[in-house]
Amino acid sequence: MDVLKVALLSVIAVCLVFSFALAAGDVAKGKVLFNDPKFAGGTSGKSCNSCHPDGEGLENAEMKENSLEETVNMCIENALNGEALDTQSQEMKDIVAYIKSLGKE
Repeated sequence: MDVLKVALLSVIAVCLVFSFALAAGDVAKGKVLFNDPKFAGGTSGKSCNSCHPDGEGLENAEMKENSLEETVNMCIENALNGEALDTQSQEMKDIVAYIKSLGKE
């Protein structure tokens, strides 16, 4: 019975680790999105990097809107002529992770 409990707890622990990993954004994928002119269905021919080369001007992005996600969506809709992302989507998590990484360099 103890072996079964240990095995069950191990499976639960592994599942939790994977769920936390999936919940976080991927900086490398975010960088690709940041440089993609078709990100979020954009039709303007611009990427995030067109207006913010190497993240320029993003240091206060969260202060301008209610959240960084809202700021990203504002830029997607207005500058990229794309469709706003669900704030809980993996693409949003990835782009936010990349933008936050820019301040750490």
